[in-house]
Amino acid sequence: MNKIIYRQILAVLCFFVFVLPAQALNLDGNFVQGGLIIGKADQATSVFFQGKSLRVSARGIFIIGFDRDAPLQAVLKLKYANGKLKHHKITITKRTYNTQQINGLPPEKVEPKSANILKRIRKEAAIVKKARQLDAPRTDFNQGFIWPVIGEITGVYGSQRVLNGKPRRPHYGIDISAPTGMPVKSPADGVVTLVHPDMFFSGGTLIIDHGHGLSSCFLHLHKHLVKQGQKVKQGQVVAQVGATGRVTGAHLDWRMNWFDKRIDPALLVPPMPNSKSQIPNPK
Repeated sequence: MNKIIYRQILAVLCFFVFVLPAQALNLDGNFVQGGLIIGKADQATSVFFQGKSLRVSARGIFIIGFDRDAPLQAVLKLKYANGKLKHHKITITKRTYNTQQINGLPPEKVEPKSANILKRIRKEAAIVKKARQLDAPRTDFNQGFIWPVIGEITGVYGSQRVLNGKPRRPHYGIDISAPTGMPVKSPADGVVTLVHPDMFFSGGTLIIDHGHGLSSCFLHLHKHLVKQGQKVKQGQVVAQVGATGRVTGAHLDWRMNWFDKRIDPALLVPPMPNSKSQIPNPK
């Protein structure tokens, strides 16, 4: 073989080996209970987590959320375009959570007993669950998030709640004290998937989908300013703070889900500006 041709072929092979490495994987985010990570894999890579096939964008972007009590070890399975399989182990940091006492709630709001109310609660839970199952191809989450309301933080994610002296389920959102009527902004681009004027527990409720199963939920609203199916932009005013549902005063309860996994919104935004009550770092 001509030496010049041999050298040209060798140079091309070296380019593909060293300049274009195959099967790259990048994971960025919070590897803690309640955290969210954004992954990027090679194009045409299939990604599986906990036995479920994840949506992967044309650019190879995918997300994974960890709930409040997620196991500390997880495995990510990747199947590349060439058929090769790879298992990537993920270590998740355990967190400790506060106990929060809330008194002065109407007894029926703490422990509903009426058959009609229980039926209403189940129906509303099904509506919310359906809105959170959307798996849209949009990657609005990739732009980052802002606080929907600026104010004092009065309740944090994961805290065990004791209502009127009775232990209840953990709190899965961030409570921000604000007066009724204060504007609520969309923390990122998205599409409105649920608008409800008055749910039993959460009162005025709004859900915005940010793509790939990630959604924001805003509770206890006074007024909605958007409609279901409407596209919204980051920073757009979508509602007003209220005191509806199970509350003792006006505030915004901001929650985030990755499908049925409840994640911590505070991990996705910078520290609250001028807040008297900062959120402690996960431990």
